[in-house]
Amino acid sequence: MAGPKMSESSEAALAPVPAKARIDVLDVTRGIAILGIFYINVPYMAAPIWQFSADIRSVGWSVADQHAWAFVNLFFAGTQRCLLELLFGAGMMVIARKAMDGDGPVAVSDLYYRRNFWLLGFGLFDVFVLLWPGDILHIYALAALFLFPFRRLDPKWLMVLGLGWMACCIVGIPEYGAREYAGRTVLVHQVEAAEARQVAGAALTETDQKALADWRKVEAQRTPGPEMRQRIAEEHAAHKGGLIPYAREAWGYWGVLAQTWLVWDVVEAFCTMLIGVALWKWQVIQGGRSRRFYLGMLLAAYGFGITARLIGIGETMAFGPGPRTLWFTAEPARLAMGLGHLALVNWLYQTRAGQAALGVFRAPGRMAFSLYFTQQFVGKYILFAPWGLLAWGTFGWAKMAVISTAGIALLIVLANAWMQVFVSGPLEWLWRSLSYVRRQPLLRRPLNAPPRPDPGALSAP
Repeated sequence: MAGPKMSESSEAALAPVPAKARIDVLDVTRGIAILGIFYINVPYMAAPIWQFSADIRSVGWSVADQHAWAFVNLFFAGTQRCLLELLFGAGMMVIARKAMDGDGPVAVSDLYYRRNFWLLGFGLFDVFVLLWPGDILHIYALAALFLFPFRRLDPKWLMVLGLGWMACCIVGIPEYGAREYAGRTVLVHQVEAAEARQVAGAALTETDQKALADWRKVEAQRTPGPEMRQRIAEEHAAHKGGLIPYAREAWGYWGVLAQTWLVWDVVEAFCTMLIGVALWKWQVIQGGRSRRFYLGMLLAAYGFGITARLIGIGETMAFGPGPRTLWFTAEPARLAMGLGHLALVNWLYQTRAGQAALGVFRAPGRMAFSLYFTQQFVGKYILFAPWGLLAWGTFGWAKMAVISTAGIALLIVLANAWMQVFVSGPLEWLWRSLSYVRRQPLLRRPLNAPPRPDPGALSAP
């Protein structure tokens, strides 16, 4: 027997979430995430990427630079990406709530996949037209294509699967991890023993000789090799030319990232999205738990995350070749800090003072898609391009943090002014219109205007 057909009225029930039905705390969290990511992205626009990838001190290492680098890497590195991935999982549940039953509307899955195919297109536009090699949209779109079938899974299993990527990183997949830490620790002890025998004038064993040779290789890796020096030179040359060399450099860097990390980035995003779905089902991400719960979550997450990151930052700033705990704590700390941020927002937002303080982030959260592209366009074409207003490659970590802060402040003002007049950002409007295959409203209705017909019960952001 054929299943029930979707009627035209059922199709019409698919519509974006009206403003009054939105979950404000999700918008606030999204706003904080999309603005905070500017601290991470500005250095990849304003400074030579290959150069500071080889040595973070090469673009400036004054006391102010050290503090700025440490602060950004403690609170923002990876955590804003984590928040966006968690919210992406929650957003899937908002769209899919009418398709939670086995015979749920096919139109919901159609909408979901259309949205993500368009998101993939926007992401590729970001890479190849706006020249942003650090684009996350195409990664999220690819990860989201696998997410929808997991919408009905028990949250406990969602959490188990979601933590799978963290387990891989701890072990050492795709690189480093506890195995590398253990191996480097053993090597350090072997080298110390061999050097002690050398000082004592004793003959070196075969194990000693091998350990010293391996140690020389480790130390050699700390200085840029011929391939890295060539990349640094090409990057500097590209920023002295016009649009074509500038574009080729950006595309080339994205190509290296895609070849090396694209699959792993998609796996990370997918697993974190699964955690976001679990948190939605547990009423955590949308503010459905008590303040006591969020305080406990905040203390536990920050307690581990900040401790692990402070140790890792200290190891990095020592610039030694010895083992580093961040090889196996980086991903657990990223998740912990992201969850800590999430808990902090929800804990604060359950008070009037917290809502007032965080309210400025609501508008940026409602037009996060547009602000993300604004960041790339302004950074890659206006500020730091070869023809830009600011001189590329001349800023240290402290100055880049100041630029990021000023940019964030301007984006907050822009978003709040825009949302006074419009119901969404311009790119949100375009994305929704393409996804729903019909033009969506953009201007806000006057207060005395007659209400629009109710589009139905099924809504999506």
